[in-house]
Amino acid sequence: MAETITIVLPQEIRLALEEIESKEGIAPSDIVSEAVREYLFFRRLRLLRERMTAKAQAQGIYTEEDVFRQVS
Repeated sequence: MAETITIVLPQEIRLALEEIESKEGIAPSDIVSEAVREYLFFRRLRLLRERMTAKAQAQGIYTEEDVFRQVS
């Protein structure tokens, strides 16, 4: 279920959203939703990578070559 939130955007971003809406027919709310979805995905990916990097380094794995040696 979708929920409404209020955000404050700088004028240049709002104008860019309106331009995309008029040229491509994509609603600003859809653009913002997709941007937030992508942000959350990459944030989770970055956090996972940080955790996995710490675990790998604890096992002496620092480079791709180290990984290759472990799996070969």
